[in-house]
Amino acid sequence: MAAYSVLDFGATGDNATNDAPAFQKAIDACTAAGGGTVTVPAGRTYVCGTFFLKDNVELHIERGAKVIASPDREHFDAAVRPSCMVCANGARNIAITGGGEINGRGPHYMGEKLPHIYRKKGWRPHTIVLIDCVNVTVRDVLIRQSAAWTLTLEGCEDVVIHGIRLVNDDLIPNDDGIDICNCRNVRVSDCYVKAGDDAIVIKAMPNRRGGEVKPCENVTVTGCVLESQSFALNIGCEAKATMRDMVFDNLIIRNSHRGAGIHLSHGCDVENVVFSNMVIETRLFHPAWWGRGEPIYVVAIPWTREDTIGAIRHVRFANILCRGENGVFVYGWTPDKIQDLAFDNVRVEVDKWTEFAGGQQDLRPYPGEDCTQNILVTHPTAGFYLKNATDVALRNCSVAWGPNRQEYFHHALEYDGVKGLVLEGFRSESAWPGKYAAVAGGGRKIGKRIESRRRRKRLSPSATRRTRQRRGKRG
Repeated sequence: MAAYSVLDFGATGDNATNDAPAFQKAIDACTAAGGGTVTVPAGRTYVCGTFFLKDNVELHIERGAKVIASPDREHFDAAVRPSCMVCANGARNIAITGGGEINGRGPHYMGEKLPHIYRKKGWRPHTIVLIDCVNVTVRDVLIRQSAAWTLTLEGCEDVVIHGIRLVNDDLIPNDDGIDICNCRNVRVSDCYVKAGDDAIVIKAMPNRRGGEVKPCENVTVTGCVLESQSFALNIGCEAKATMRDMVFDNLIIRNSHRGAGIHLSHGCDVENVVFSNMVIETRLFHPAWWGRGEPIYVVAIPWTREDTIGAIRHVRFANILCRGENGVFVYGWTPDKIQDLAFDNVRVEVDKWTEFAGGQQDLRPYPGEDCTQNILVTHPTAGFYLKNATDVALRNCSVAWGPNRQEYFHHALEYDGVKGLVLEGFRSESAWPGKYAAVAGGGRKIGKRIESRRRRKRLSPSATRRTRQRRGKRG
């Protein structure tokens, strides 16, 4: 395979000169020759504005090389939306590989640094944006300090992201890690992603090129470690087309404001999604960041009063260990907006260890009567909180309360407006057994009677006949 060094096309790697034109010359020569590898040699720092990957080109950044975003806005292509450093538009068979570093120079584009967040100050570039590309590989690179979205895939098909390390400044707002938008057949594996905003987010946004809004489907994420000041693994935000057929497995989420789940805010559907084999740790942080420490979060609420809202259906959470400063949170605008939701073998431990206020529910964005979108509702914390949903099952789930129990810790399970709730083998007590029932719902406290009823329902037919005979009833 032919190799083209960016040094041979005029790159300096002097940490000052804009080397994007030299990168582009190397890429153009490579694709014109039928494809190959454009190498970025080790031991240098290459400052770059916008450059474009093209058909059959692998950009290989050697271990010890650094490609860093230019501090000068004039070095970025003004015609590209969104502004970015590494771009591809309609390319086929492209790759970004190697053990080197891509650095978005995020703090340079920020305003004042507060203890909990940077203030925005205007324009800032995304780091990598790949639009309508086919056969895409991103492997082994280190991506750091993005100023906005880091690795964006929009309308792409047949994508492999493997073994990358993506480490952003966790105080930069909107510095999402991996954004998968309107894509098909995407596999993300063995990555470490740490971001201020969503670590991995699945979307179905309007097409930037004016074409049809494609669904997002056939997505797997496996073997990753995620951290976020907001939502570690988020499906459904900015959604204008169906999102379906997704599996998220073997993940660790730690030190995040919100763990894994679905946040649907627009008029499309999310369906056929499995979350399995996870360890999730969530904590409270400053309310400037969305989230209130929920390890699992499934919400269908319209973004504004003008928005319609689709439905979430056929979703499974299985074999998950949660520890958080809040519990599992499920909230539908109406009961038909969340359908067929199951939790199997999910353990939730609720405790308190940060200084931030608890006992709140985060419904942002919320189309309130005063049109505000910043709604934090004071409400007692439950291990599982379910509101407005249809056909919800909890099987072999449990709730534990940590040593720092708060007065606002109440029921193990609280539900309201839930149709077709199934409880099998639910094990827990309330945070304060002498004060609250383990389970409360439908305007009445139920306590331990649910578990005993379920045990009787699981008796075999012959055992049921024997029981009836002992009671003097005919079988």
